[in-house]
Amino acid sequence: MAEIDLDREELIYSGRIDKRNAKRPEFIFPASYLHFRFRGCRAVLTVENKNFYWDNYAGALVDGVQKKWLLNHTDQTEIILVDDPQDGEHEILFFKRQDSCHEMTLCSLSLSEGASLLPPPPIPERRIEVYGDSVSAGEVSEALPYIGKEDPPHNGEYSNSWYSYAWLTARRLNAQLHNIAQGGIALMNNTGWFHKPHAIGMESIWDKVHYAPEEGFPTSWDFKQYIPDAVIVALGQNDSHPYDFMKEEPSGTKAARWRECYKEFLVKLRCQYPEAHVICCTTLLNHDKSWDESIEQVCHELSDKKISHYLFRRNGQGTPGHLRIPEAEEMAEELAAYMEQTVYLK
Repeated sequence: MAEIDLDREELIYSGRIDKRNAKRPEFIFPASYLHFRFRGCRAVLTVENKNFYWDNYAGALVDGVQKKWLLNHTDQTEIILVDDPQDGEHEILFFKRQDSCHEMTLCSLSLSEGASLLPPPPIPERRIEVYGDSVSAGEVSEALPYIGKEDPPHNGEYSNSWYSYAWLTARRLNAQLHNIAQGGIALMNNTGWFHKPHAIGMESIWDKVHYAPEEGFPTSWDFKQYIPDAVIVALGQNDSHPYDFMKEEPSGTKAARWRECYKEFLVKLRCQYPEAHVICCTTLLNHDKSWDESIEQVCHELSDKKISHYLFRRNGQGTPGHLRIPEAEEMAEELAAYMEQTVYLK
């Protein structure tokens, strides 16, 4: 076996990835991937996992067939991507299935003796960025017997960013994707489920690469590395925990503060990406319509032609549990069609 440097130009990376050490890239966000082609008979990738909760799985599309591997909670895991008796051409897209329930460092890539990397696959010109929660991350998406139902007991095995509406939408549009999605997250700190009882909101992680408190000091993202055509903001569902203030007190102080925080977040995104379209939405996951009404109010008040609010056909009333694959596909079909008519209409 011959080891390949992980910073070779034939290796294509996508996602908000920590590349401060380009020979040991770190995957934090769901749908981050490594894409490459080679001619040979064997490919082995070694990764180092840092587990925070749940079991953690890595995913890959190997010659068009999707596979997954259970990772060791700590230390390294050797992943055999290809092991064929004869040389041939292979295409591999290795990706992070889950959110920051773990972080994954790529340590080494080895190919069979005499193997060679081939020219890389083409990179899509279109670029999308998503800020969202577990639905955007594809959490519990593979629990197909539970379509339209509450979630089954699970420990990470059903979560797969490949089937998130975010990545499904990007593939329909032939677009790159940065999926800044975290299960349980709300917009504001001290609400939602992520890292409760000291809940962390998107307002604290949107501009970060590393943000898990277990990591110590967070690291900032350089926004010049990726300029999207469109930004999807899919927040406003975990915000009802521990108290659904928008439903119970839509004119109250906390509801007004949430709308102001949402407005501030949109303004920050427009400052980072002045040419991008910002699409605000929630999802099919059951929630009170007062959240969508507040989002509509904020968009109206901003009166920015590049900020829009999209409602899905079954918005907020599709399922009491996480979206399964067919429901995510339903969202992706609608959202991609909307974006073709707004963001990408020539």
